[in-house]
Amino acid sequence: MALVVLDAGHGGANPGAVYNNRREKDDVLALTLAVGRILEANGVDVYYTRTTDVYESPTQKAQEANQTGADYFVSIHRNSSPYPNQYTGVESLVYNRYGAAAQLANNINSQLERVGFVNQGVNPRTNLVVLNKTQMPAVLLEAGFINTDADNQLFDERFNEMAQAIADGILETVQ
Repeated sequence: MALVVLDAGHGGANPGAVYNNRREKDDVLALTLAVGRILEANGVDVYYTRTTDVYESPTQKAQEANQTGADYFVSIHRNSSPYPNQYTGVESLVYNRYGAAAQLANNINSQLERVGFVNQGVNPRTNLVVLNKTQMPAVLLEAGFINTDADNQLFDERFNEMAQAIADGILETVQ
């Protein structure tokens, strides 16, 4: 069975994006652990870069993932924009638009669209360490905008469906 590295973005002294009393690092840790439980229940081996509120650099996370020999790497984040309620939706970032990472990203985004998120697409980003230093297909998922009330409402009220959707997108790819 596949080995998937799940990375909850930020952590420790690095809160990521903050909006009102919400911190990205807390949202994504809860979501990452929920996704991992679903994957494990479906026979996927999961390696977590963190399961508690600690910080590791993106370079450390990429090195860790490479050492596991994983088949896929999924880093979970929340997006943020210059102004509250400016943008909405999910976006996945990949090193390039072709191949297994793009397929994984498209599968995850499509599943999240069914939960009610706007699908902002799959976009290439070559300057992100977790995408350019990992030796396996890697996706950085932006799971809604932390400073958009509608996205936070979906995140909170449909949290389990959201975790299931991300897991389903991964399962669709690895099985």
